[in-house]
Amino acid sequence: MLDLAEGAAGFCSKLLADFGADVIKIEKPGGDQTRCFGPFWKDQNDPEKSLFFWYHNTNKRSITLDMESETGRDIFRRLIKGTDVLVESCAPSRREAFGLDFDTLKEHNPRLIMVSITGFGVKGPHKDYKSCDLVAAAYGGQMSVTGSPAGPPLKACGHQSWYTASLYGAIGVMLALKMRALSGKGSHLDISLQDVVASTLDHVMVRYFDEKVVAQRVGSRHWNHAFYVLPCRDGHILLSPFLQWDVLIEWLSSEGMAGDLKDEKYNDPEYRLEQVDHVIETFAEWTQTYTRRELFEAGQLRRFPWAPICSPKEVTESPQLTTRGFFSQVFHSGIEGGLSFPGTPYQSSLGQPTAPKPAPAIGENNVEIYQRELGLADEELEALRSRQVI
Repeated sequence: MLDLAEGAAGFCSKLLADFGADVIKIEKPGGDQTRCFGPFWKDQNDPEKSLFFWYHNTNKRSITLDMESETGRDIFRRLIKGTDVLVESCAPSRREAFGLDFDTLKEHNPRLIMVSITGFGVKGPHKDYKSCDLVAAAYGGQMSVTGSPAGPPLKACGHQSWYTASLYGAIGVMLALKMRALSGKGSHLDISLQDVVASTLDHVMVRYFDEKVVAQRVGSRHWNHAFYVLPCRDGHILLSPFLQWDVLIEWLSSEGMAGDLKDEKYNDPEYRLEQVDHVIETFAEWTQTYTRRELFEAGQLRRFPWAPICSPKEVTESPQLTTRGFFSQVFHSGIEGGLSFPGTPYQSSLGQPTAPKPAPAIGENNVEIYQRELGLADEELEALRSRQVI
């Protein structure tokens, strides 16, 4: 598999590499731009110390290649002939100008499966518009329903549209491989960040299509009041205040904290929603008498789907994740001890994957791939180096 994806789009090939695929990361001479993304190991602003790059490129090999040059593109086409899958995130017009579009590449390899992850897809009036996770969240409709009712629209943390697109891409590759086994033909998977965001808006789109209801921002509560975030003595917890109402009110009553919620009129779900501000205020007074852990464990004993709002530090110390062996140790050359990274988010009865290999250094596998696999001679490789093609 060849990986020409930049930024978080490289998560697609990382997932497949973690499954055991042989992934070759193609970087420009000097290194992929993703190597400039922080944070950096020990705050060393060095392309070989990017923690972002390290995480997204475990289990991959690396070659350098100048795709701007005709010589570089010729070498790329030679690589394509023996490639099963290409993952890329190039702008459609740039891809076509370089002759790297699917219609051109499949002439060199009719069995090629190509995954394109871009802001707006490879067709349509906006296909060449610039995009990023923020643009996708805004234009895909996610930001309009994220945040407080009294505040501005907000974006979810991280590169969520890229990661979702990468998941779709990885699943699509596996399906495409199965289809190719039947038909003998390759295929092109065109994944748009805008499509991805619009496809994951939960109730928002289906309610609009069905009822013409435009969803509003609701802050930390769920749109149908199923969950709320309430304060505790040491932070916040996610609660389901209207689930098993009788059991919950009996609990509050036993501690003298139910107030007027014991009144029979609150047994009517519609009345509870009419008085939702008062109900939540009463619950908040009660939750502040507990720590998050106390409420989490006591609530779970009563079969309530409650959970504390955890910091990253608390997530890394989670006894559940630790027991499941979620975090992986990755050992980088020249760095004493292993670095902890999030591991594969699944458990298999066939056994756990082997410890991930660290992300490669810039062009670490040039000789291995260009000479031993592509068949270039020593003098050819040296000539490419001197011309800065690799």
